[in-house]
Amino acid sequence: MLPKGDIDHSVYMRRALELASCGAGLTRPNPLVGSVIVHNGRIIGEGYHIKAGTPHAEVHAVNSVADVSLLRSSTIYVTLEPCSHYGKTPPCAELIIASGIPRVVAGTTDTSAKVSGRGFDMLREAGVEVITGVEEAACRHINRRFFTFHEKKRPWVVLKWAESADGFIDIVRTPGDDSGPNWISGMPERVLVHRWRAEEDAIMAGGQTIRSDNPMLNVRLWSGLNPVRIIVSKAAKMDTHLHVFNNEGRVLLFTADENTSFPDVETFIIKDDKIPVRKILDCLYDQGIQSVIIEGGAVLLQTFIDSGMWDEARVFKGKQKFGSGIPAPEIRGRQERLTAFDQSTLRILSPELPENMMI
Repeated sequence: MLPKGDIDHSVYMRRALELASCGAGLTRPNPLVGSVIVHNGRIIGEGYHIKAGTPHAEVHAVNSVADVSLLRSSTIYVTLEPCSHYGKTPPCAELIIASGIPRVVAGTTDTSAKVSGRGFDMLREAGVEVITGVEEAACRHINRRFFTFHEKKRPWVVLKWAESADGFIDIVRTPGDDSGPNWISGMPERVLVHRWRAEEDAIMAGGQTIRSDNPMLNVRLWSGLNPVRIIVSKAAKMDTHLHVFNNEGRVLLFTADENTSFPDVETFIIKDDKIPVRKILDCLYDQGIQSVIIEGGAVLLQTFIDSGMWDEARVFKGKQKFGSGIPAPEIRGRQERLTAFDQSTLRILSPELPENMMI
């Protein structure tokens, strides 16, 4: 219990985090940010970053305050360090100073090169009290994609697959069998997967998965932006009439075939015998892609697992048995969460190694 007269900053920061999450999937490449303004223990203003290119959370919070005279004796809570640079919008640190707000409580530092402490410096130089590190782990976690991109110089990598009760991700198919996906999970799980897709910059699959399942790799069962579609296929033997080539979004192809040419597809040549995970991630970083969800197939998923270049695994375990088929990837990790559905159980895993654990 806090001593009498002390303020529990975590209460207001948790509310700011709730607000920040409302922008999931819409702010990229910007981070998710929420803000709350408090006067004498009462919230008088709230806001969050709604969409990239639009006003930031602090702007919405300040503009929501009915009596602006209260700002000069209020505290503003923000999940991430206020920006200090001019981009598509003016610096939020300048807005806070101009509004006369005397105290800023921030969840964590913005470690991107454009900010990296300069927002806090600007505030302090103007005489604003700055308190940092409130609910810092949660504030970093909500922007784990953003921080991984700027600190590790690669996208946040999510692995996702569904496997049968006896450990197979698909039945054995005969050559030319393009019968589409063999569903293991139910409709609620599929809706959840489309929500996940809307939250990531890109979605990746191997050539065999593209040929066998003919997936669209887009967002249909949820509202949100379609991710960039990425195909990894050494031979690139794919029909141009497959759904992934429907011109509804950007497509990147990583292949060893220098003679490959697909209309409206950005092709990157990879000559390695095995899938060069680091090279692919370096290329995605250069393309400004902050996160990718990998949905198959087994070889591609296992290669990322073996490389250690993954941050989160989401595995659905179905109730039906196949008896035989394509074995599911083998993975070890720390279980973060377990969720039961009617037709499957979802495990969320993070790497066991400290350097790869969730930000």
